[in-house]
Amino acid sequence: MEFTTIAKETVLLNPLQDMKRRRVASEIRLDPLTGRSSRICHFMRLAWQKPDLVQLAETTAAGCPFCPERVTAITPCFPPEILPEGRLVSEDRVLFPNLAPYEAISAVAVMGAEHFIPMTGLAPERIAASFALCLAFFRALQRSKHPESVYHMINWNYMPPSGSSIIHPHLQVFAGSFAPHLMRQELAAARAYGEAHGTNYWDDLVAAERATNDRYLGRIGRTSWLSAFAPMGIAGDVVAVVDDVHCTLELTTADLADLALGLTQALAVYDGMGIFSFNMNFFTGAAGDDHYRLHLVLSPRAYFNQALGTPDVGALQQLYREGVCMAFPEEINQRLKPRFENEP
Repeated sequence: MEFTTIAKETVLLNPLQDMKRRRVASEIRLDPLTGRSSRICHFMRLAWQKPDLVQLAETTAAGCPFCPERVTAITPCFPPEILPEGRLVSEDRVLFPNLAPYEAISAVAVMGAEHFIPMTGLAPERIAASFALCLAFFRALQRSKHPESVYHMINWNYMPPSGSSIIHPHLQVFAGSFAPHLMRQELAAARAYGEAHGTNYWDDLVAAERATNDRYLGRIGRTSWLSAFAPMGIAGDVVAVVDDVHCTLELTTADLADLALGLTQALAVYDGMGIFSFNMNFFTGAAGDDHYRLHLVLSPRAYFNQALGTPDVGALQQLYREGVCMAFPEEINQRLKPRFENEP
């Protein structure tokens, strides 16, 4: 397991100190599996000022399509050959097709009746139940023998900085036969690693991170939680790897509860930094991808400039596909770790 770091140094004359010479260190890190690069740089303070989220929610509630008085009246249904009941409903949670699909099978799972739930108000039980609704949909696809029922993905864009256009908590739910770009890279690299070493990359990663303890967070059930060595997000990424699970359909009810609990622990820490938005994705193999391990990635999102609405993704990330993180992952890990140390 190689954790490759390339040290960099910038030399400048500082106008705040009479043009005194100043040296600024930064790093380029390579993801141990894919070689994807990430820059640890910029080093802004990990503290943001939240907007008035309650006011923001109030201004969007009147026309929200996911609120209970509208959700079953204006959302579409699946055709009977995919889902005979058209939509899946579990208590106040509803899953239905996305009117603007990203995949052949593209759904939205509304996580409950409440229009706005602050990040620290997202209870593990609500998250786990919403994941379970998605899993029920994926299993229905399997029963229908749909040709696109290969990779089963749950994605979450929470609040506007993450790319979400609707405040009401909801999940993006995909199934497709063509894996997204980074998943394809990981699947190919994990297979190559397994063939070269005779071991599973994800098992080796967890063992290596646990041994050094620099980025290891802890364990909940059979899920190991880590800070990513080469994060994609500006405030680091949190990764959860589930033992012996290759694809989404192999997750148990207990696994969903463990993933939900770990998410809420991490979100509580990021909330303390003033962050109120995030992306979360399931990275999954297909059935038979024995070299892979299902893992969840949580990436906090923020505005660089709240007043201007400046996103945290610029040319480096958008066009070069280069991760940028404003603090060393090991330092972020020290903030997160106490939330995981007391978990069973």
